[in-house]
Amino acid sequence: RATQVRSGGRGGPLKWPKSRPRSPRQSACSSFQQRLSYTTLSDLALALLDGTVFEIVQGLLEIQHLTEKSLYNQRLRLQNEHRVLRQALRQKHLEAQQACRPHNLPVLQAAQHRELEAVEHRIREEQHAMDRKIVLELDRKVADQQSTLEKAGVAGFYVTTNPQELTLQMNLLELIRKLQQRGCQTGKTAL
Repeated sequence: RATQVRSGGRGGPLKWPKSRPRSPRQSACSSFQQRLSYTTLSDLALALLDGTVFEIVQGLLEIQHLTEKSLYNQRLRLQNEHRVLRQALRQKHLEAQQACRPHNLPVLQAAQHRELEAVEHRIREEQHAMDRKIVLELDRKVADQQSTLEKAGVAGFYVTTNPQELTLQMNLLELIRKLQQRGCQTGKTAL
């Protein structure tokens, strides 16, 4: 019996025996290997020889972590501002209800409900705007990284938004990081 699995948008379904199932990671790895030509691997190996690319990748990783931390902190600050705003509004509404005469309470509560809805709408809009800003900043950072690696002569890197090409580039970066880690481990054992 054979199981059918869709390949990532290329051609028809792949078939293989059920006795040898493949995990999604294995499928991704083989797809990654199939997409890397011998020339690309050779060019990548040449670019990695002097160690400069490892330093560039490490620098880009550090910049990315700082950017992500900054964006995360901006999002947290906005959430805290919204939490404080909600608490202040609840307190204001509670005080107004306590000072209100009973026959005016329904009118006051209706007005407060409208005010609360308007504030919640504003909060949602601000959160969506912040999220869009974060996504745009991360996209810009990816393009900067792609451009830097392309200028450094690293095979497979150029500015793109194509998801398949981005996946390939992420896999290349992972390969570079693993080679860097192995190089560091080999250097330590040689000492």
